[in-house]
Amino acid sequence: MKLKILGIIGARSGSKGVPDKNIRPLAGKPLMAWIIEAAKKSKYLDRLIVSTDSSKYAAVAKQYGAEAPFLRPAELAADHSVDFDYVRQAVEWLEQNEGYRPDIILRMLPTVPFQTAEDIDLCIEELLKDPEAESAVVIAEARQHPAKALKLVADGRGGKYLVGYATGKAVEVTPVARQSYEKAYFRANIIASRAELIKRGSLVGGRIRYHIIPQERAVDIDQEIDFFIAEQLMNKNL
Repeated sequence: MKLKILGIIGARSGSKGVPDKNIRPLAGKPLMAWIIEAAKKSKYLDRLIVSTDSSKYAAVAKQYGAEAPFLRPAELAADHSVDFDYVRQAVEWLEQNEGYRPDIILRMLPTVPFQTAEDIDLCIEELLKDPEAESAVVIAEARQHPAKALKLVADGRGGKYLVGYATGKAVEVTPVARQSYEKAYFRANIIASRAELIKRGSLVGGRIRYHIIPQERAVDIDQEIDFFIAEQLMNKNL
């Protein structure tokens, strides 16, 4: 029996750092259009929806071939809203209103415009080939190793001093060659989850497979400088 695999792209309208980020033009088309077009080319997705709180965003989503059958409740589109909540809301809405029950849910974001249909499909395949896996995540190697992160702490005299972020120790401020660390990765914002996992209240669960992509395909747009970097990469690749 063919599995039902649902793609959900989360695109709220309330970005503070870059207003209307998800529909801002990037190389001639709205930012969200890039991930929509990649998802539409997937050989596994049988349905693709955009979860948004904005009718304007919904119109853009439909223009590029995604569905937007409902508007996301405002309480699930705030600055600190958790991704899992809008994914669950979408799955529940589709079941209650259309009787649609997917087997696998693929959560994607508009802010990663360089990801491809192949990235999407290989992530899904990682989940499919391991019956015990609950999810699979697209990842990329960290450009800056997290062990090198620093933070400022109070010195007790009204000032601050520098320590390692994880340990709180000053010795961690000492430069260390990147090759000395075990490789570290970060999420590149595609997550494939089994439907029963969503019902249990999680996107990833306890057994997580992965698909690694190059750093340049994992560029995640959050600030103005990220748009600049993405434009340069687009100009190089187009």
